[in-house]
Amino acid sequence: MGGQKFQYDESGGTFFYFILSFLALILVPTTFYFWPRKKKEDPTTKEDNCNCEECVRKRITMEHSDPYKGTKELLVKLSIVAGWVLLAFLTYKVSQFDYEISNFDPYEILGVPLGSSQKDIKKAYRTLSVILHPDKETGDEKAFMKLTKAYQALTDDEARKNWEKYGNPDGPGATSFGIALPSWIVEKENSVWVLGLYVVVFMIALPFVVGTWWYRSIRYSGDKVLLDTTNMYWYFFHKTPHMAVKRVIMILTASFEFEKRHNNQVVERPSDNTEVPALIRELPYLNEKCKELPFARSYSLKARAILHAHLSRIPLNPNTLELDRQLIVRKCPYLIQEMVSCVSHLIMLAYARKIQRLPSIETIENCMKLSPMVIQGLRESEHPLMQLPHMTKDLRAHLARKFNTRNLQQLAQLKHDQRRTALRSLSDEQYSNLVKVLGHLPLIDFNMKCEVVDDENSNVVTAGAIVTVTVELVRRSMSELFGDSTAKEKQGITESNENGDTGDGDADGELEVTDDQKQDLKVKKQSGWQPKSSKGHKSKAKAGAKPHNRKLAAAAAAAAAASAAAAAAAAAAAQTAAQSATTTGEKPKSGKSSARKAPGADEEDESADGESGAESDNDASEAAADDDDEWEKFQQKINKREKLEGRSKVSHPVHCPMFPEEKHEYWWTYICDRKSHTLLTVPYHVTNLIHREEVQLKFTAPKWAGMYVFTVCLRSDSYIGMDQQLDLKLDVKDPAAIPTEHPQWDISESESDHNEMQANDSEFTTDSSDGEDEESRKRTD
Repeated sequence: MGGQKFQYDESGGTFFYFILSFLALILVPTTFYFWPRKKKEDPTTKEDNCNCEECVRKRITMEHSDPYKGTKELLVKLSIVAGWVLLAFLTYKVSQFDYEISNFDPYEILGVPLGSSQKDIKKAYRTLSVILHPDKETGDEKAFMKLTKAYQALTDDEARKNWEKYGNPDGPGATSFGIALPSWIVEKENSVWVLGLYVVVFMIALPFVVGTWWYRSIRYSGDKVLLDTTNMYWYFFHKTPHMAVKRVIMILTASFEFEKRHNNQVVERPSDNTEVPALIRELPYLNEKCKELPFARSYSLKARAILHAHLSRIPLNPNTLELDRQLIVRKCPYLIQEMVSCVSHLIMLAYARKIQRLPSIETIENCMKLSPMVIQGLRESEHPLMQLPHMTKDLRAHLARKFNTRNLQQLAQLKHDQRRTALRSLSDEQYSNLVKVLGHLPLIDFNMKCEVVDDENSNVVTAGAIVTVTVELVRRSMSELFGDSTAKEKQGITESNENGDTGDGDADGELEVTDDQKQDLKVKKQSGWQPKSSKGHKSKAKAGAKPHNRKLAAAAAAAAAASAAAAAAAAAAAQTAAQSATTTGEKPKSGKSSARKAPGADEEDESADGESGAESDNDASEAAADDDDEWEKFQQKINKREKLEGRSKVSHPVHCPMFPEEKHEYWWTYICDRKSHTLLTVPYHVTNLIHREEVQLKFTAPKWAGMYVFTVCLRSDSYIGMDQQLDLKLDVKDPAAIPTEHPQWDISESESDHNEMQANDSEFTTDSSDGEDEESRKRTD
């Protein structure tokens, strides 16, 4: 029996197997994911595009945003093609290697059938040897050696037996295990080079790549925002609970994404020393003299000036500040979403008494309002009609004065002839662009449903219960309203005068509130959670009310949480009591089943039995229907969970010529209390509204019974004037008392004794029970 031998690959055949498998493993996914593909443009989409000057300029800018895109695609294609060519060559080499080494058949080489005689074998050898001999013109040394070996294998009895038994004329050979590496790697002359290659790859290059990736990844959060920027947001929003839009802009432009040390994409030019001061002189209320850090730093001041110029639509130098504007505006949607997240978390921490300052709802709403302002390049004071192309202030005033058109929906509801007459100052091309954009604007059907999930009566809200508000969003286009004057106008969000920049502000953008206004604000906030019924509750609330709004809100939240815990404990106690009652095996007795039949009343009994049978059938059908409803709700919950797990960020494109990238419609929905200026639910960011979506918002009902009016809000992060709100009237009831007695829990003494006797009876017979049975038999005898 042959031995075993390990050796490095001398001929390179085994190494080809390794390279072939490794290359195929890389080439297949690389070709699928990285092969450049040209997007197929829908001709209808191209026709629906706005052809205004700003949109055309934006499309050109997006096409030339990456000047080396064509070169990169060409290099990727060449690399992939070269890899497939190499794969084909290696496949050919491996196939030749297998045929020459593994497939040795002497009958096939000599061209004789299996089992031929010695005479036929010698004849075939003489014929082929004349042709393949190296001395002849048609000779082939390699083929002649194979021919000679085949002739010897069939004419020598020992060699023929070895080939038939082992597949080799020389007999059993040593089992060879080839290592898929060439032999020059272990040669003494190349040891220094091989060791150096290992050091460079595994001790220098690999740690450097992993360290660089790790250093960059730990600096950012999951939403592509620097952790230093997030910490700055936490600090300033906790420091200033009530913040105006101007102050929010200051914090936004102080983000570290706009600083050269944190972002290599930021470019600092010598021309900034002249262009930025000139731009600052054109912008009022910029607060460039603020000494607070980081607002006083040069990068923050430059970003603030450029963002205010963007909101005012001031043209900038296309070679310098315009490039900076595109970089700043491109980063703003991610940063604003991070600001909303930070403020909402601070509010929840204040409810849980982890922090002392409660940010007002106006602060988080001002952050939300800033997003469509940046996307559309308009200030808060601008009219929503200014989002349309070719719209001017004079034309907007003409629409409001002559045609009583004050918003986008009213403009869409005008008939075609009337709308064309109102916009007669526009050319046909300009009018076509305006109608295209107006028809693609979103029209959201905003509905809601309130219930208490996992409760016997889901329509009754008790104090401290977990209320689930299901918000339904149905997206339609504004083109459906063209010429329809009967459509009901959507209810926009109404905000108090304390919100935004409507009041006078100080130098830092914070609202100045007098002592009288503070006192009125306290009274409003204290009365926000008070019930409108039950005078006793009102007196208790007033007696226990604290003078500070944040403490009051935190106390209300804590009380609501405590009441919810009590309700949950009561439900758990009732459930255990019901389970203990059912374990006794007793069923509730009805009057019909316990009543005895009177003589001569057979017909009445039969009719009663028929009615009871019909009632039981109805009950069974109702129970089956309830089971079907519960199963559908369960399936809907599973589908919602799957949607949330794989939630996409693709919806409808936004018309935003001032935004340098393609933007999709996103929405925020949340529940608040306008009277107490508090937020009840964390704003939910809807990023996949294409046709219809449902969102569940949960909050804890107030502690005291009464009628409450909350507000369910919907805000757009892309369009101005698309916000909606619905009033949520919540009739909170007192929680039901925990039952202390129940008919099922009443067990008579006879029944309890009987149950004890049944419990003592065993299914198996013991020795003591046998003895007792024998004694009882003797006594009876």
